Amino acid sequence: MTSPTASAVSLDDRYLREEGVVYLSGLQALVRLPLDQSRRDRRAGLRIGTFVSGYPGSPLGGYDLALQQARRILDQHEIVHVPGANEELAATAISGTQMLDHYPHSRCDGVVALWYGKGPGVDRSGDALKHGNFAGTSRHGAVVVLAGEDHEAKSSTMPYQDDYAFMGHGMPIVYPASTGEFLTLGLHAIALSRFSGCWVAMKLVGQLADGGETVEVAPDRPRIVLPELLV
Repeated sequence: MTSPTASAVSLDDRYLREEGVVYLSGLQALVRLPLDQSRRDRRAGLRIGTFVSGYPGSPLGGYDLALQQARRILDQHEIVHVPGANEELAATAISGTQMLDHYPHSRCDGVVALWYGKGPGVDRSGDALKHGNFAGTSRHGAVVVLAGEDHEAKSSTMPYQDDYAFMGHGMPIVYPASTGEFLTLGLHAIALSRFSGCWVAMKLVGQLADGGETVEVAPDRPRIVLPELLV
């Protein structure tokens, strides 16, 4: 693998470079996540749209801004970001994206949806999240719940840990331990949601969302192996 020359380097590389090493902050990794999934789906011959909605709060307080800054690139991949008036309205909007099996659309085969919010948002959205999970996803759709956790209550009225809320909703949970795992586990979470029909939660702590690291990316990284489904 050859290193790019200085003149070939662009700030957009963090989202556009498909193979090599890129530097990503935690929030930038979450912006890249739907882009990588869109590229995977296109290579698989699927016409997939992406819908992102939620309500900002630390440690995801700048996620909506990061999405807006990358809007030109997101538009090229049919990734739509619509901020929610509140967290539960965002969750109910996401539920609507998973109805394509009953109401087919001529332009897309499914929608990958990302919800974002922090601990209080998970609390107030419990009914919408639980009903959405039990309603499930469409065949080629998926839903991942990006839950920011403020364990030290740095900018929250109290510490938050969302595991038990998600367990009560019947939602699988993934827990990244690095910025790079925002991508690898995020892609696994989308695959898990699509395979199982469940909404999948991803816990995001402040140290990782606010931090960053160099990440190795490639079209087949990570390699996701689906089990055989016996009915």
